[in-house]
Amino acid sequence: MSPDIKYLALRLQGPLQSWGVDSQYSRRNTGLMPTKSAVAGMCCAALGFARGGPEEAPFLHQFAGLQMTAISIPRAVQRAWTGARPRELAVRRLQDYHTVQHTRKADGSLKDCHITYRQYLTDASFGVVLAGDAGVIQQIAAALADPKWGLWLGRKSCIPTAPVLAGVCDSLDAACQRLMGDEPLGAFTRQEESATFAEGRDTLPDLPLCFASERRLFSPRRVRTIQGSL
Repeated sequence: MSPDIKYLALRLQGPLQSWGVDSQYSRRNTGLMPTKSAVAGMCCAALGFARGGPEEAPFLHQFAGLQMTAISIPRAVQRAWTGARPRELAVRRLQDYHTVQHTRKADGSLKDCHITYRQYLTDASFGVVLAGDAGVIQQIAAALADPKWGLWLGRKSCIPTAPVLAGVCDSLDAACQRLMGDEPLGAFTRQEESATFAEGRDTLPDLPLCFASERRLFSPRRVRTIQGSL
């Protein structure tokens, strides 16, 4: 394995998560896998980069060159009082009802109260492996070990319940072992980036170019989802 390539293992676990791929206007949906834009935003927060600030664009350009694998890791509850085997928690979508004050209408006037709907995943757990330039990986790992700003799982209300940083490794197998133990990667459902359009199955608009509130920009990313054997 080239010494210039490192693998960063991230642990994304919490009671609520939200990974928006079409989160605009009144309905903010969530995908079933972490988005690359959300992971990039988490890294920018850890590094202390302001939205649209001077450090953001060069970092996002480097981040785009990292290959991301998102892995769904089932969570289980141990029912010790019955002696039964652990029960796997079902991942569900939860829809929350919000009202927002003083939103602007098409004619420029302000609306007193606007209704929005926001989705979350409940009881989900993911592993993410970022692979690429060793310098960029080490920079992100150092920031996640001592983040400048808070980290969250897609939205500020979704707080991680475990340390996000799982470690920097020299191989994909070693990174996966940090996240899943001795279970093989093939046992888990995962989403991988595709090298070519033909190799992919879905296109997600989640490769960030700018996070500035007034000019948020994203480009498409080609991915494929592989079902695990579990």
